[in-house]
Amino acid sequence: MKINFFTLITFLSTVLGAQAQQTYDVANIPAELIKNATIVVRNEEQILAVKSERNATYSYKTAITILSQNAESSAVLSEYYDKFSSVYNIKATMYDAKGVKIKSYKTSDCKDESITDNGTMYDDNRMKKLVFLNSSYPFTVEYSYQKDYNGYLGFPSWYPVSTYDCAVEKSSYTIELPKELTFKYLKSKDLKTDSSLVNNKLIYQWACKNILPIEYEPMTTGMTSVTPWVISSPDKFEYDNVKGNVANWKNLGSWTHQLSNDPQILPADVKAEVKKLTATAKTEQEKISILYNYLQSHTRYVGIQLGIGGFKPIAADKVAAVNYGDCKALSNYMKTLLAEAGIASHLVILGSGKPSINPAYASFGQTNHMILCVPSKKDTTWLECTSQYDPVGFVGNDNANRTVLMITPEGGKLIRTPVYKPEDNFQNTSAKVALSADGKANITIRTNYGAAQYEDHLFMTLLEPADQRKRLLNNLGIPNMEISAVSFLQPDKKIPEMQGTISLTSNQILSEGADKLFLILNLLNRTESVPRKVDNRKMPFAQTYGFKDSDEITYTIPPGYKIEFIPKDIVLESEFGKYTAKAVVKDNTIVYTRMKLINSKQYPPEKYNLMVDFYKKIYLADKQKAVLAKIN
Repeated sequence: MKINFFTLITFLSTVLGAQAQQTYDVANIPAELIKNATIVVRNEEQILAVKSERNATYSYKTAITILSQNAESSAVLSEYYDKFSSVYNIKATMYDAKGVKIKSYKTSDCKDESITDNGTMYDDNRMKKLVFLNSSYPFTVEYSYQKDYNGYLGFPSWYPVSTYDCAVEKSSYTIELPKELTFKYLKSKDLKTDSSLVNNKLIYQWACKNILPIEYEPMTTGMTSVTPWVISSPDKFEYDNVKGNVANWKNLGSWTHQLSNDPQILPADVKAEVKKLTATAKTEQEKISILYNYLQSHTRYVGIQLGIGGFKPIAADKVAAVNYGDCKALSNYMKTLLAEAGIASHLVILGSGKPSINPAYASFGQTNHMILCVPSKKDTTWLECTSQYDPVGFVGNDNANRTVLMITPEGGKLIRTPVYKPEDNFQNTSAKVALSADGKANITIRTNYGAAQYEDHLFMTLLEPADQRKRLLNNLGIPNMEISAVSFLQPDKKIPEMQGTISLTSNQILSEGADKLFLILNLLNRTESVPRKVDNRKMPFAQTYGFKDSDEITYTIPPGYKIEFIPKDIVLESEFGKYTAKAVVKDNTIVYTRMKLINSKQYPPEKYNLMVDFYKKIYLADKQKAVLAKIN
C-alpha cells in the first residue's frame, strides 16, 4: 500500500503534537508539586562538555510551567556571554495549559543587551534575552541553547530550584571532560554523584526529581541547606591567553599576584606629594591615614571589567592620570602610594556580601572584590579603597568577619577580616521631650551611630537638607511632626561613627481617656512588627548583623498633672540577645531607658519560633505606657 507523502507529514505532525500536548499538559503534573508552587520545572538538562583547558561547550534545555502571574518573571530566557563566549542555536516554544503549542521562537527573536550597570564604565558582558508574554495562566515555555567558551575561569553551577515556590519534576547536570584534565566540585548533602570513564572521557552526573516547592521563610540564610546543588571548578584553565592553576588557594593567589606584579610607577608630581604629605608624620599608622585620605579625595570608583582586566589591576600611573578605577585598580594604587612611603601592604580578594571563602575549595566564583591590608607587628590595617567616605581601617559589614585571601609573592594566604561585635554596631540615642497638657511636645533628639549602623546611616550626611527632612518624615514614626532643625555629621573622619541631631514638634504624643493622659514611653525606637512563626521550618536563619541600641528619653510632665503610674522594669534575655527597659520618676520628669542587644549568628531552623517569641516580648515591652493624672 502506498502512503501519500503529505498524508505522512500530517500523520507525523499529529503524533508529535499529541506527544507535546501529553508532555506539557498541566493536568499531568503531580498534585503535590503544584501545591504551594508558582512555577514547575518540567524538565531541565544541563551538559558541560570540556574539550581542553581553554575550550568547552555548554548545552542547556528546560521546560517551565508558569502557574500564575506571580511567577511571570520566570518566563524569561536569559544567558550571559562576553568576548570569550558565544550563545547560539536558541530555540523556544510556548504551550498553553493543555500542552498545545502557541508559538515558536528562534535566535533572531531574542534581544541582545548590554548588562553594564550604572557604576561600570567598561565591561564586555552581554545577554541574550527572550521574554515570553502570555495573558492566560498556566502556560509552559520550553527553550534550549548552546554556549561555546574560548577561555574560562570556572564551570557553570547547578541550582535546579531557582527560587522560592518552585517545584521540579526532573533536572540533571552532566560534566564530561578528557581524563587527563582534573576538576573539583562541591555538592549538597546526600546528593548522589555518578561517575564513569567512557572513551577516555570522564563523565560526572547529578540528578533530582519530584522536588517539592520551598516556601519563603523569614530571615533565611538561603535555600542551599534544603535543595540540591552542585558547584564546580577546573584545576587548570586558560583565559584571555593567560594560563592558571587553581587547584588550591595558594595557587590562585600566585596567579593573581602574577597579574598585579608588574612594576608600578608613580608620576613625579604624585611622588612629590606623597613625600610632602608624610614628611611630618610620626608613625606608620599616621602615614597610612594621610595617604588613605589622599586616595579618597583624589579618586573615585568606576567599574572596569574587560577580559583579564576583570582580574588584573590597571597600572598605578594610569590611575593617577585619570583619578578613577575599579576595586583592583584603586587597591593597587593605594598599595603603590604606601610603597612610596616605605610601607608594605598586600592585596586581598574576598566575596563582598557573600559567605566566607571555603578554605578547602579554591575557585574564582567565591570572590568578587578586592581590598588592601597593611600588616604590622601589633595589628593589621584594612583599607576599603573604593569608598570616598569610610574611615581608615573600616571595611564595612559586607566585608567583615570573613575568611579572605591575601595575595603575597609566595601565593595566597587565608586570613580573617575584622569582626564587628554588637557593641561596635551601636545606636545611642538621647532625647528630651517637653510635654504640654494639650498633647503637644517639643522634642530634641541626639543619636550616635557606630560601625554597621554608621554605614547604614552615612547616606544622611550626603543628602540635601530637604531630602533629609523627607526621609525623617517618612521613617521617624512620630505622628504629626514638624521638623525645625536637622544635622547629620561625622565629627572625626578617622572613626566609623556619626551623629544626628533633630529638633521637632508634635501634637500627638499623648492620648487622652477620661481625665488621664497616656504616654507610650518608647517614642523613637519601637519594634513595630514581629516575624511570623513558621511551623516545621526547614532553613537556618540569622540576623544581617548583631547590634546594640541604647535609648534614654527624658519626659517633662505638663503643668497640672502628676505621674500616676509607670510600668515595672523589664529584663528579657536569651541566646538571641538581651533587652532591658526602665522608667524612673525624677521630680516632674520620667526618665525612660531602654537597651536592645541582638546577637548575630546562624541558628538551626528548630530555634526559629523561640526567636519569634523573644521578639514578641520585645514588641509588647516597647508599647509600655505611663499614666498621667490631673492634680486636684
